[in-house]
Formats: sequence, C-alpha cells, structure tokens
Amino acid sequence: MEPNPLAGKPAPPEMLVNIPRLMTAYYTGVPDFAEPTQRVAFGTSGHRGSALDNSFNEAHVLAISQAICQYRKQAGIDGPLFLGIDTHALSEPAFASALEVFAANGVDVMLAEHDEYTPTPAVSHAILVHNRGRDSGLADGIVITPSHNPPDSGGYKYNPPTGGPADTGITGWIEKRANTLLKDALQGVKRMPFKQALRAATTHRHDYLSAYVNDLDSVLDLDAIGGANISMGVDPLGGAGVHYWAAIAERYDLKLTVVNKDVDPTFRFMTVDWDGRIRMDPSSSYAMQGLIGLKNQFDIAFACDTDHDRHGIVTRGSGLLPPNHYLAVAIYYLFQHRSEWHAQVAVGKTVVSSQMIDRVAAKLGRKLHEVPVGFKWFADGLLDGSLGFGGEESAGATFLRRDSSVWTTDKDGIVPALLAAEITAREGRDPGELYCDLTREFGEPVYDRVEAPATPAQKKALSKLSPQQVRITQLGGEKIEQVLDRAPGNDAPIGGIKVVTASGWFAARPSGTEDIYKIYAESFSGKEHLHGLLSEAQDIVDDALRLGTQ
Repeated sequence: MEPNPLAGKPAPPEMLVNIPRLMTAYYTGVPDFAEPTQRVAFGTSGHRGSALDNSFNEAHVLAISQAICQYRKQAGIDGPLFLGIDTHALSEPAFASALEVFAANGVDVMLAEHDEYTPTPAVSHAILVHNRGRDSGLADGIVITPSHNPPDSGGYKYNPPTGGPADTGITGWIEKRANTLLKDALQGVKRMPFKQALRAATTHRHDYLSAYVNDLDSVLDLDAIGGANISMGVDPLGGAGVHYWAAIAERYDLKLTVVNKDVDPTFRFMTVDWDGRIRMDPSSSYAMQGLIGLKNQFDIAFACDTDHDRHGIVTRGSGLLPPNHYLAVAIYYLFQHRSEWHAQVAVGKTVVSSQMIDRVAAKLGRKLHEVPVGFKWFADGLLDGSLGFGGEESAGATFLRRDSSVWTTDKDGIVPALLAAEITAREGRDPGELYCDLTREFGEPVYDRVEAPATPAQKKALSKLSPQQVRITQLGGEKIEQVLDRAPGNDAPIGGIKVVTASGWFAARPSGTEDIYKIYAESFSGKEHLHGLLSEAQDIVDDALRLGTQ
C-alpha cells in the first residue's frame, strides 16, 4: 500500500486524540456482547482496543482482572502480582479499575514507587527475580499497555510465573471467564473504591526502576561502553522508560543524552506512521523521523516503544536499521562474545524473521529454534537457558545474562538498544557497518512487509489456510521447497502459511491485535524478485479470503 501523504511528517493538531472524550468513553461506554469486536479477546500480546469503539472500557478491565484472580486461585499462584503501566491515556484509569478488583480479592499487588511508569521488561525482570529458587509463593504480573499502538488504544497483558507473555492455554481460560463476566453484566466481580484499594494491606510498593537498572551489568558489558566513551542518543518516544535512561546513564557513567523527555498522552511530538496514524513504533522510519534527523550527533542512537519492549537502532551511515538487520548482527556478536554461554544454547527466531538469521546461526554452529509469531513461544527456552536469544522481526528481542542465566522472558527494548552501544564499543564499528560484512559473506536479502485491512471473518479464513490450499509448485520462478502451516522449531500452528524456495520466501497471517492481515516476504535475488514474491503471495491470500468467506 502507498504511504499516507502525512507519513513521516509531524502530526497535525486535528489528528490528536481528544483525551477528555476518551476518558469519558472508558467510564460510560457499555460493550455490546453481541458484537464480537466488543468482547474480551487476547491476541498475540493481551487484550487491546479503544474506549472510543467500546473494545477497551472499564467493563473489560474489571472482567479481565476478576478472571485473573480466579485463574490465580485455580492455578495455585499466591505470591505477589507485579503491576506496571505505560504512558497511554487509557493506562491510568485501567490501572485504577484493576487495582480495585485485585484489592477486593485480597491479591498482594506490587505498584511502582512514586507511581512511576513501568516498562514491560522491568515487570518480567521483577517476576523472575522474585521467583528465583522458589517452589511456592510464586509471583506473576500484569502490564497495562497496548504497546506501540495509537494514542486512543488501551491494552492489558498477563505474564504468569514464567515471566513472559501467557501462553494460549492460559489466555484462553482468562478470555473465556472474562467474557462470561462481561455477558453477565459483571456479576461476580469483587471491587472496592480506589482510595481504599490504595490503602489496603495487600497493596505494596516496589522500586522497579532501581531493581532493573542496578542489574543491567549482569546482561551487558557496560564498562566497555563507558570506557570507549561512546556517545549515545535515546528517544523514549514518550514511553514508560522515560525516566530509566537518565538513571542508567548516572549509574554506569555513560555518555547518554535523552533527546525527548516529553510525556504527553496525545503523543503530539511523534511523526505520523505509514498509514496516517500516530504510532510509537521504533522500527518504522516514518515514526522515527525525529531521531533519524539527529543521527550525526551521536556514535549510536536508539529508541523504544511505549512500553519499552521494542527497540529501534539508528546509525550514522545506515540511518534506522531494519529490525531483521540488527537481529542478525546482535546474534552474530552475542554468540561470539558470551563465553559462559554453553555450546548447546540455541538461536530463537519467528517464522517471519529473516533467513539471514538462519545463515548466521549455521555459521556459528548453533541450533535454530523457529517458532510462530508471538514472544510467548520463547519464554520457556529463555527461562531454562536453552535459548540464548529470542527475537522477532517487529523489533522485539531479549537474551540471557552474561553468566547464561535468564534475564527476562518478555521482550526487552532497553537491553538490545544498549547492546548496540556495546557492539560499537567492542568492535570499533556500528551495527550498520557490521551488517554490511554479513551481506558480503551470506548474500544481501531484501525484505518487505505489506498490510491490508481484513474483517474478522477474513482473518479467520487466513489463519486456517493449509498447505493443501496452496496449489502452485513454483514461487518467483523457483521450485517450492516447503509449504508450512506449523513452525519447524516447536510444531505449533503459525496461524497462516509460509512458502519457502531456495532464495526467497513469503508468509501470510492475520494480525493478532488489529483488523489487518500481513504478508512478509524476503528475497536473496533482488528487489524485482521480491516484488514478484509479494505479487504471487497476494494472489494466494486473495483466493483464500474469497473462498474462506463465501
């Protein structure tokens, strides 16, 4: 699709969300259970929606919170619940609604000191640190965030004691129970007034910021960064880590400049994304125009999305690195510079990430673990140390501590961002330059992802597309080697289809969070070949949508 005329430009005033109207809609909107889009629905990262279309209202938050209380009881989870929020406007009222339910249910909740915003990785880190060495009294957590989605969005994500995103068995249970509560007009939801909930004996404070920041040197070589005097620029994009960066710089004596300290629920400081919407996506060159414009002022620059679980890396020579490029460089570097990682530690990637990673892993002699889209598929491997790195093409990644123990089991935007500075310090060249080295050895792939609107019925049809429905034997002029509807690494359904040839591939799947579908394609034979792959993929998807919704 062609970019919107406003893409990459400052957001005009008329585009900004009306915050009072959004807040009013949160408290007064009544979801219509007969309308599927207004029910609780856990996608790849929790329940998301907007109060303006009755898909994220107080009723949803109350129902989900009560359902989580019931899940914790039946699962025997009786330790503290670590609760964090990001800077989206709907996160504050959703936090209040959730706490009213948790306090009324007698759940020990850990809130951030000074009501600080809390990045997703800080919550995952807190869960894992608490649970280390424990068999009982296990903690879990919640992050109230719609990630990088537009300012009118709200989101609610549950992390069980493994510390990462809940798997489909857990989210399916919570979703079903929450929808029953929603359908029954919230009968069965326990609740107390917010001020009373804040004073409850079960409500506690936790210093997420210090706990996370003070532990960073266990996962990164921060002495190397400081010793090389690397100049860094960071744009928090108005997100939850906005105060973490200054603390990191002070704690480790780093030459780090926060180029934007603004927190504004309209996100008026953003440049507009490809589709004409404001989206805090650090992997989008349209959304990242502000930091890209400053690239010559720093040795390396980076940004994170609103809950700081995604990263964007900006170099002087390459500008914003495509996520796949940086993942390949990070893997190549880490598996050569983490001497305490044992030889069996594998590389984790999603089915829609670059085949450059496959080639790098083969060069390193490392097993490749390829899973469906969704970071939950990496959690167990990161927890037991069998995965050294987990990454996805949408700029989400995390990796083990230097001693090979678990750091986080959810995406961590802060650590991969700082890793770019470590790489620059120790290699004497930035990740963009190092990626060029990889292309000289392994070939230079071109990659693209296209998105298009899709109804829920069309998304369902695409998610059930089978290899038998792909009747072609060639793709891009080459013999088709594989047609996959399950991931090679764990045999889990990919919720779509992936078609592979010797020098290219495409994958098609519905979005788990928006009413769109996505086609991913990559070619090691140039842009013309890539365009051919996308065109043929589009024909296959169109046929599937037409047949599946008749």
